[in-house]
Amino acid sequence: MGSRLAHRGLPGLARPPGLAHRGLPGLAGLLAVAVIAGCRTAPVQHAPAVSQPWDATRAELQARDHFSFKGKIGVAAGKDGFNASLRWAQAGTRSNVSLEGPLGVGGVQINLDGDTLEVVNSHGDHLDSDAARAELAARLGFEPPLKSLRYWVLGVPDPTLPATESVDSEQQRLQSLEQEGWQIDYGAYAPTDITPVGSAGGLALPQKMTVQRPGVRVRLIVDGWSP
Repeated sequence: MGSRLAHRGLPGLARPPGLAHRGLPGLAGLLAVAVIAGCRTAPVQHAPAVSQPWDATRAELQARDHFSFKGKIGVAAGKDGFNASLRWAQAGTRSNVSLEGPLGVGGVQINLDGDTLEVVNSHGDHLDSDAARAELAARLGFEPPLKSLRYWVLGVPDPTLPATESVDSEQQRLQSLEQEGWQIDYGAYAPTDITPVGSAGGLALPQKMTVQRPGVRVRLIVDGWSP
């Protein structure tokens, strides 16, 4: 904050005769520090990080069925690609996913509950089952593995399918994962307020990840997690 504080003196207080004005050493500096500090945004406070073995973290997150996050994705499928904002809300077995432009194809609302898929396109058309899958494939350029993706975004494999894990032994979390023909790489994690049962500490969850297979690459950046 580059403004300079001009000294005007204190009205009503006369300066004793013969006393040279020297100001108050350090006062301007203290005021400047106070002003700058007041302009800074306080950092977001999260629950203290929890430290536990990977097996415990995996089991905790695979069992977690309520969470939400928002972020951005970039998709490259064949010769096509797009970027979009993303919101994901998980409530039990139901996944609600919103993609909004610039998408190149308009906004899409995806609702998955077990094996039941519904897609609402930018025209407000409600599509179910095979028509919904065809709509997704046409708009995204591929059919996303939504049933497994709800686990991958948490940094764990889908518990219903075989998987190959690469675990960071020091941080006790996934570095990469291979499952159902997809390669998932985790580039960064961030602290959250999502806590294991019986703990006051928060889990670190993926902040940057890449999901890919031949011909398709999806990059996800998470801006914020909520329990």
